[in-house]
Amino acid sequence: MDIVGKIIQVLPLQEGVSARTGNAWKIQSYVLETQDQYPRKVCFEVFGEDRIKNNSCNVDDIVTVSFDIESREVNGRWFTSIRAWRIQQGVVEADAAAAPAAAPAPAQPAAQPAPAANVETFDAAAGADEGTDLPF
Repeated sequence: MDIVGKIIQVLPLQEGVSARTGNAWKIQSYVLETQDQYPRKVCFEVFGEDRIKNNSCNVDDIVTVSFDIESREVNGRWFTSIRAWRIQQGVVEADAAAAPAAAPAPAQPAAQPAPAANVETFDAAAGADEGTDLPF
């Protein structure tokens, strides 16, 4: 998924060592505000030292963020994270980035209905049954 907006806050870098594997880890979090009619604020994170270096951004940057959303359970409570895997400067159109623009197809004339053959007109009074109060 992608979201476009302006970076309004860069949160402090978090780092530590995994208790399970002993490997060092880093997470950089950002707050983005969308530029829609009703702006939304979204806090997302970039995980890993290499991704943080390759996807850095600053306050007031307009960016397109590609991300994954994941929820996980810990002791009966659910936590959701928005992990960015790519941050591109500026507004990036998803269709334009995926494939080159194709030439529009030439306009086709609207199909004309076939002429009616042997169409009879309906006479409501001819088929009415006088013993019922039904309209047909």
